[in-house]
Amino acid sequence: MLRLVWMAMAIAGPESVSASDDWLPVRETNLAIAAGSPLDFASFLPNLPIDGAGARLIAGEGGRMARAEAPAEPLRLHCASLAWSPASGGFPDHATADIYARQLAMRGYNLARLHFVDASLMKGRDRAFDFDPETLDRIHYLMAALKKEGIYWMIDGLTSWSGGYGGIEHRWDPTPGLKLEMHYDEQAFSHWQRLVTSLLAGVNPYTGVAPIRDEALALLILVNEGGMEFETVVHESNGKPHYSEGLRKPFNEWLQPRYSSDAELQQAWGDLQPGESLQSSTIRLPADRYNDTARMRDLQAYFVSAEQALLEKMTEVVRRLGHDGLVSSYNNWPTNQTALTRSRLQAVTMNTYHDWVSGYQSGAKITGESSIGDGTAYLRMAAAARWLGKPFVLSEYDHLFWNPYRYEAGLAVPSYAALQGWDALCRHGHGPIALRYGEPFAHKRAMLPYAIALDPVARAGETLAALLFRRQDVSRARNTIPFSVEGVLDLTGDMQAAEPDGLTFLALVSSVGLQKSEGLRTPYTIGQPRSDGQAENLLRSMKDAGLLASTNRTDPSIGIFESDTRELLFDVAKKTLQVVTPRTEAAAFSSVTAPLSLGSLHVIGAEGGGLLAASVIDGAPSLAQSRRILIIYATDARNTGMRFRDAANRVIDDFGKLPVLIRKGSVSLSLPQRSASWRLSPVGLDGTVHQPVLQRAGPVDFPLSNDTPFGPTTFFLLELD
Repeated sequence: MLRLVWMAMAIAGPESVSASDDWLPVRETNLAIAAGSPLDFASFLPNLPIDGAGARLIAGEGGRMARAEAPAEPLRLHCASLAWSPASGGFPDHATADIYARQLAMRGYNLARLHFVDASLMKGRDRAFDFDPETLDRIHYLMAALKKEGIYWMIDGLTSWSGGYGGIEHRWDPTPGLKLEMHYDEQAFSHWQRLVTSLLAGVNPYTGVAPIRDEALALLILVNEGGMEFETVVHESNGKPHYSEGLRKPFNEWLQPRYSSDAELQQAWGDLQPGESLQSSTIRLPADRYNDTARMRDLQAYFVSAEQALLEKMTEVVRRLGHDGLVSSYNNWPTNQTALTRSRLQAVTMNTYHDWVSGYQSGAKITGESSIGDGTAYLRMAAAARWLGKPFVLSEYDHLFWNPYRYEAGLAVPSYAALQGWDALCRHGHGPIALRYGEPFAHKRAMLPYAIALDPVARAGETLAALLFRRQDVSRARNTIPFSVEGVLDLTGDMQAAEPDGLTFLALVSSVGLQKSEGLRTPYTIGQPRSDGQAENLLRSMKDAGLLASTNRTDPSIGIFESDTRELLFDVAKKTLQVVTPRTEAAAFSSVTAPLSLGSLHVIGAEGGGLLAASVIDGAPSLAQSRRILIIYATDARNTGMRFRDAANRVIDDFGKLPVLIRKGSVSLSLPQRSASWRLSPVGLDGTVHQPVLQRAGPVDFPLSNDTPFGPTTFFLLELD
């Protein structure tokens, strides 16, 4: 029922931007914020020193990330994704690295993910493992600069499909081989081992310790997106077998101890073909991954076994090299098979996207649909991939440019991550900040997908995420709903099988995650077999038990979900999310057809869709008492001269160029319980506080437009005397 409701709501699609919409050119070129500006959060989000064994991050009490010296104090990590390549400028020189690290700390980041480091080190190198010495020096210095600012590292052991091989021209492009073969080929595994050793085991001259032994290394992702099924899907092409022939021998070896004879295998599968035999190792791989069969079920079970075995081998390697911190791997695809593999992880990581974009070429396309309109499916899928009792990190996420609803991510992701009790958020891109517009690099000449730093909408969302998630403005859920897992018996012949959509919406109400059942049935748990009806029955039981307020407004039949904390209210039909906490009140909306009464803040009306938030930045305990309030208002942004191939603006023809254009918008706001002498000042994207555009005495009630005398912006400072 719920699936059909959401599908019907999504069919209408987004409101397209008409030719009459005004797009305002950004005037700033400097994007480095000044100390003490309203965008400098260092005074109330200080980073702790990373010095000594006590600073190492561990799985603390309840499986939450914490410093070893304070295991009972969970640490929320706001992550900066540094997926640099030569096209985006590469790793900075020493002086720039110091400035960049300081800017990250000021903006509330306390974790940085170093991604595709192997590709950068091997760019243009002809000999295997012949790292570029200047790039290696810059990486080492950046690590030291980040550590000095109290920013931990999350690093991939292997990101590029080309690893440490020499003579590869396109190192960022997917190529078949290494990531899959590591599971059954010792030569491929040895290549990974040498790469990790070369990359991380050498002493960093700027810290005096090898990165793999450094307490600043918070999390090591052994291989990025290295799942066996996923790897075969990535390289799927017409006319070729779905599965690499290299898998046949290890699959046969796995089958042989599990079936005593061909007759037993035939009874289990029912489709053994002439010429297939266990004894001669001639059992074939499934010909069609999308055909549900018992053969496919066993292949999925083999993948679980092989992935867990490789995980154990890789973990042994990094432990011998001296890493005693957290490790993870298999950080994408929320299927039942991959979930079973992740049950052996020390920390669970997950990559998830809304309206994923395949590249920067002309003809690239998006759906252009709202994530709230589909119940933020990408977040719910990630929530259902978590294993309870283990740290959980969103190692990659984004609601991508040029989707007109991407303002939703800045509210939805940090809010529900906080509700779920996740440990770290990493919005994926080649750098979350830039020091200026106009850098002479191919991927910085215009806004592009995965280019957070140049997109005022994404930057506004990252600013809000620091408050909602890192500062913990949004509370953790009061209840946890386990999804019980029995093991490989849960597998079916469907390689795409995942937690049912009609159950994952529970993540919009309470914390959810996977938990081994061990044959036990417990109350307020989603058991096996799964059915959509379990969700509504569970919600009724929680209300009857007083775990959920009787007045909770959740009604799946009409797509309304209220968190058990009463802070988050989600409306699928209206494409609206409201967040009301003591220190931040916010809403993401496609339109405002009736006033939104959040708490202290009322939204009387709005021109078009957008993200609006009001947050305390003066240390006051609540918005009702604050005298210095940061207002964030984000609509949409494009490049100058951006062109599309279709009227709905879904297929790109030309990304255009700088300057960035912000869609003109306005809202009418009121804080009806406040009356004082007050002033409203635009804040530039560089943090500069401009002259007030409104200055009054009396009720705090005003229109707000992003078209200011100083140029368009997404930030405003409201001060009350």
